[in-house]
Amino acid sequence: MFGTKEVKKLQQIHYSCYLARTREGEQFIPEHVFSYQIAGTLTIKDGDKEYISKEDDFRLSKRNHLVKFIKQPPANGEFKAISIYLDQETLRNFSMEYGYKAEKRVEGDAVLNLRPDPLYKSYMESLLPYNDAEKQISDELQSLKLREAILILLQANPELKDVLFDFSEPGKIDLEAFMNKNFHFNVQLKRFAYLTGRSLATFKRDFERIFHISPSRWLLKRRLQEAHYLIKEKGQPPSEVYLELGFEDLSHFSFAFKKTYGIAPSKI
Repeated sequence: MFGTKEVKKLQQIHYSCYLARTREGEQFIPEHVFSYQIAGTLTIKDGDKEYISKEDDFRLSKRNHLVKFIKQPPANGEFKAISIYLDQETLRNFSMEYGYKAEKRVEGDAVLNLRPDPLYKSYMESLLPYNDAEKQISDELQSLKLREAILILLQANPELKDVLFDFSEPGKIDLEAFMNKNFHFNVQLKRFAYLTGRSLATFKRDFERIFHISPSRWLLKRRLQEAHYLIKEKGQPPSEVYLELGFEDLSHFSFAFKKTYGIAPSKI
């Protein structure tokens, strides 16, 4: 879904393809995503772990996670992947029709590397012709392919029912630990609030009670502290650090850094 070239972009079935340059970025995963890595390498980091998908790998990215990614095309080739977005409405309807429901809450990894299965490969290959079609596939056909994806996932990995059919929202968690882990993600405060199980107003109130500073000021201060450490102690260039720590652009980062430390990051 990111790249210099999108061959076809359907509502919930995405085909990513772009030429020979590495892409980096970050995103919030709002829905479960079933993906097939056709070519190239995808590296995903969630703050705790690193997940690597190579050619012919299959993965399930779980909803409600913040991740950073690196998409690397193969030598002299293109990065290619197919992703199927399994939205909550589709999964709820499937749950009611077939009687599936989660029996326990599954925490932990943001990405599940799936064991290879012939059903996965044949299903993903069945989607390729739609990406060359002149007309977008109908809603009815797309709905059928989404249901097929769910059935195949459950056939190959029955335990995934506890992931796919858990419709609960994030519960209230330790705010201090969460922010110290995720401060480098460039997302709005309302996203941080949601992921910690709070309304925006409660998030701000709890935050100031814990940190004795507003969330926006704390985020800037914490990111600059980490930037100073990475540049001075680890020798990382400012052009890499600002992206890694969630700043909008290099000029904004350099201005804020110099205002705080009295020296431009490039002069350290």
